[in-house]
Amino acid sequence: MKRIIPIGFISLTLFLILSLLAHAGGKAQVSLHGKPLTLLGTALQEGQPFPAITIPDSGLQMTDLRSFRGKVTIISIVPSIDTKVCEKQTHILSEENGGLDKTVRLVTVSRDLPFAQKRFAEEAKIHNVLFLSDYRDGGFGTSTGLMIQENRLLARALVVVDKEGVIRYLEIVPDLGQLPDMKKAFQLAGSL
Repeated sequence: MKRIIPIGFISLTLFLILSLLAHAGGKAQVSLHGKPLTLLGTALQEGQPFPAITIPDSGLQMTDLRSFRGKVTIISIVPSIDTKVCEKQTHILSEENGGLDKTVRLVTVSRDLPFAQKRFAEEAKIHNVLFLSDYRDGGFGTSTGLMIQENRLLARALVVVDKEGVIRYLEIVPDLGQLPDMKKAFQLAGSL
């Protein structure tokens, strides 16, 4: 005997599957040591303008990211500059950029307090990177889709923004313990 499945059940099942796919679509999947993490906010996309965000630098001066227009910018996003991988990512940005720091704006964003960022930059003797802090309300994290729900830190990412403020390269690192492909971002930034 054939079993007939009600149309309402099929419709509900399809709706739930499509909803789950739509929710997962556009959102990067990140983890820490294999444990999945949830990203909050609106996901960045290549080809789209970088969102209008204002956050403080390490001297507590508010910086409007729209003011970056007119110069190619590499934005290095790290969970915390006081960890080995984040420190390495920041040193690569500062010291291994192949001279891009003469023509390209270099920026590091984290949720560390501006005071910690300033201390880090001074101790590391980094003078060619602008440090910005998302400590206040996490507005940078949620505006970029990089806020981690579980620990309220930022996901590790690398973004290249062209002179018009459009995202030309985006890498959200799948595991927070790994570095992004800095060389690829440097090559692209150098070609813009």
